[in-house]
Amino acid sequence: MKKGLLALLVVASTSHAAIDLKANEQPLPVTVDPQAVAKIPANYKFVESGTLTVAISALNSPPLALLASDNRTRIGSDPDIARLLAGSLGLKLKLVPTAWEDWPLGISSGRYDVALVNIAVTEQRKQKFDFATYRVDNLAFSVKSTSEVQSINSAADLSGKKVIVGSGTNQERILLGWNEENKTAGREPALPVYLTDDASGNLYIQSGRADVFFGPQSVSAYKEALTGKTRVVGLGPKKAYVATTTKKGNELVYALQAALDGAIQRGDYQKVLARWGEQGEAVAQSEVNPPGITY
Repeated sequence: MKKGLLALLVVASTSHAAIDLKANEQPLPVTVDPQAVAKIPANYKFVESGTLTVAISALNSPPLALLASDNRTRIGSDPDIARLLAGSLGLKLKLVPTAWEDWPLGISSGRYDVALVNIAVTEQRKQKFDFATYRVDNLAFSVKSTSEVQSINSAADLSGKKVIVGSGTNQERILLGWNEENKTAGREPALPVYLTDDASGNLYIQSGRADVFFGPQSVSAYKEALTGKTRVVGLGPKKAYVATTTKKGNELVYALQAALDGAIQRGDYQKVLARWGEQGEAVAQSEVNPPGITY
């Protein structure tokens, strides 16, 4: 994050919003929601008594998650949603920065109560986890601002290109599926480039070591507005939902759903998305285990 940067313009889905990073370091007020509290399972044991332990991304991926100006505090839309959940349930909040590869085992083994790592609902994940939706999952293709690529809408548009994706993500599965289409059509497949940090991704795109970044649309829009060195040239082909993620069957998901729905009704949820430029990804209500992406 650049010091001294107080505001920037972010294009998020169909909306424009000024993001004031300094102001966004201040937590939004949260109201305890008795209806949500009542849905906490009587036999559920939190990782720490009286505390909601939430796994969030350890990477700097604004506006989803990033470090505040103290280089220690985690801010972003996912940490703000976590504060909404904990506050609505009358609990303290503990945020645990977590690598993408680690959240499934962390939830399964009971290290975290909830994971908020921009996790999309898939049919495969629903076999092991329960989900309460809180955002529409838009994916986007972005390229260097001076790239000759003007649009990416199909498998053929990625033929022969080096594409940055995260391992185990929906975008990786989409890319691999498009590679099969390219092979069947006799076209050269794309080359997946697996990186684990945002700084490396920026370097790869700007140096030409990669042609395309394929990831969350809000992240791509933020980068484009922040530096002007990249631009979005297309959206992913599948629509999904980002959701709170909990261990399957422990029924905490219903308390989280109630907390989200209460926050939506009070307008607290909309304030979170608005201050991070994600209004275009809002849901009207939270759904438990909706139909997920299949591959």
